[in-house]
Amino acid sequence: MNAPLRTAIVYDFDGTLAPRNLPEHSFLPALGIDEPAAFWREVKEEAKAQDGCEILAYMHRMLEVAKAKGMIVTRQLLQEHGQSVPLFAGVEDWFAEIDAYGREKNLAIEHYVISSGILEFIEGCRIYPRFRKVFASAYAYDEAGHAKWPSSAINYTNKTQFPFRINKGIDNVWDNSAINAWQPKQERPIPFSRMVFLGDGDTDIPSMKMVRQKGGQAVAVFDPELFEQRKSQGRLERLIAEDRVDYVAEADYSSDSLLRVVVRGILGRMALRES
Repeated sequence: MNAPLRTAIVYDFDGTLAPRNLPEHSFLPALGIDEPAAFWREVKEEAKAQDGCEILAYMHRMLEVAKAKGMIVTRQLLQEHGQSVPLFAGVEDWFAEIDAYGREKNLAIEHYVISSGILEFIEGCRIYPRFRKVFASAYAYDEAGHAKWPSSAINYTNKTQFPFRINKGIDNVWDNSAINAWQPKQERPIPFSRMVFLGDGDTDIPSMKMVRQKGGQAVAVFDPELFEQRKSQGRLERLIAEDRVDYVAEADYSSDSLLRVVVRGILGRMALRES
């Protein structure tokens, strides 16, 4: 048998593997912010007033509020808050089972995250070791280990560079020379035709569209608790109508879920195409 083919499943995190935005679960309440919707409105207003990036605005805003409360923000503190983040049904067993299915099909499954959320929260989550690489917004720290400013902010447009980093085998954020260097398609470790992107929000749309255009597959997942909201349904309708995704499924990763059937089907088709 030929060597297993490297295959990437790429996930957004907030709203895709875990409900809502990760800071809402325990960090914002610790800052005294009990109404997340009001916090996000303030962030949008600040970004608009400054004609700036919403991701940078919310990262900066959290540090400002923490400073006003006398709270010192460290990587360890953010990771501790990440430990309490709930996950969607079946997520913890998902990786081992999908990896096993991949081996049956001679596919070496690698899991990646590309998220506008905060890296340090994800590092604290119990599934963090399952990922080959997590590309996410992150803080820079001073010599005392205190967060001082955002070192990386991943928004909906610059998110599209990271599937190319996976495609070329670049496991870092800083190397712009390698990402821009020409590389023959046949020498790239993971072709887009063996890439699946799972996302839920507006920040994922350009990446999902791009992965599809390059020959990969995109799956939109939705929080079942929010599905009755017209806003949630409208977003899914647009993703389908505007040809942004291949499939839509509830964010349920359990063994008998539609999402499990969809992703296994995609992987099986990839294997058949490569045989």
